Amino acid sequence: MEFVRSIGRWSLTALVINAIIGASIFGLPSEITRLVGRASPLAMLLAATIISLIVACMAEVASQFTEAGGAYLYVRTAFGRFAGLQVGWFWLLASMGGGAGCANLFVQYLASIWPAAGHAFARIVLITALIAIPTVTNYFGARSGANLSNILTIAKLLPLVLLIVLGLAHVSHQPHDVHVIEFTNTGGSAWLNAMLLLIFAYSGFENTLAPSGEVKEPRKAAPFALFTGLLTCAVVYALIQYVTVATVGTRISEYPLADTASMLLGSGGALFVAAAVMISTYGWLSGDILTTPRVVYSFAANGDAPAIFAKLHPRYSTPALALIVYSTLMWVLAVTGTFLWVAAVGAASTLILYSGVCASLIRLRKLRPQAQALRIPFGPVMAVIAIGISLALLSALDARQVLLMGVTALVATANWWGAKRQAGVKGAAKVGSPPSQAK
Repeated sequence: MEFVRSIGRWSLTALVINAIIGASIFGLPSEITRLVGRASPLAMLLAATIISLIVACMAEVASQFTEAGGAYLYVRTAFGRFAGLQVGWFWLLASMGGGAGCANLFVQYLASIWPAAGHAFARIVLITALIAIPTVTNYFGARSGANLSNILTIAKLLPLVLLIVLGLAHVSHQPHDVHVIEFTNTGGSAWLNAMLLLIFAYSGFENTLAPSGEVKEPRKAAPFALFTGLLTCAVVYALIQYVTVATVGTRISEYPLADTASMLLGSGGALFVAAAVMISTYGWLSGDILTTPRVVYSFAANGDAPAIFAKLHPRYSTPALALIVYSTLMWVLAVTGTFLWVAAVGAASTLILYSGVCASLIRLRKLRPQAQALRIPFGPVMAVIAIGISLALLSALDARQVLLMGVTALVATANWWGAKRQAGVKGAAKVGSPPSQAK
């Protein structure tokens, strides 16, 4: 049984937007303003330009694959099982922790409106429902899961667009020009720190390549969705930053968008932003439950996990067991609070994934010189630059993150050793069997 290709290019584009825009946009503007002042809207665009190097490399590599698995499959094909599993495990844990974190953030903001939601039993019931709904939706097919993602993507964009429109109207008679001196008076280190934060804010697009086995014409759809989604998010991020700075100024605020909304909408501004955060985080959660279980499926399909996870539902053609197990583990992390341990490796995991895919571009050009795929200009050069940026960001990790990364790497290594041993046993059995039994 094979996957049903039911996700079109626009649904994939919505999935990219959904994966990038999460909760960070609601707290990030204040920190970026603190670092680079009124030049912060341009910092948003500069970061998008930097991340576009990685997106370009991702688009070329993705255009060579039509199977589920995303970055894990790309790196495994280019460099073998060990490297693929390292990337795969970092990816799985980061996504699982991110989803559990989004569920908790949803409940936290709901409790600010309805205090009973924060009580122990109510919290568990809410988290269960939050995870169960997209799990059940995706169980019945990728098309239904993509439809849910489409609805939530539109829902999360609407309040941001409304803030942008109201904000632009509010400041239309008092434009805030940015002068050249504002690029330099904050210092180079401030700009570097701002870029570090913003590159992480633009991450998430890599998750959307995991369900390539269910995408229509993935070789064309993936590059289109990646670039269109990134451009959309860059415009939204830059305009939100501009409106925030133009409305509330450069003062530091713990809730910058809430302050902006309060000035534009009055007393209902905080409630408006709380609802927007809940929609945005839930959209990210639903998208993750659509995409990441396909990585578990790909593990199994490539012999790196028990074969039962590679079985598709006979009616709905979905990786049902992989989906259920992944969602269950996310639920455990969410209700116990242990997601904080897993989430600590999230940023570093993204950088490892980016480095692996960019290195795969160079390797695959040598392995598949005649591949029918997108070829970006100066691809290897762009890949080297992107790897350099990722390594520079990795150097900023603290000791706790390095320790957690080491533990994750050990888990991936144990998986590699077990999978390699199992493959050796199967190979020996096949060689030693009579021809009729070896087939």
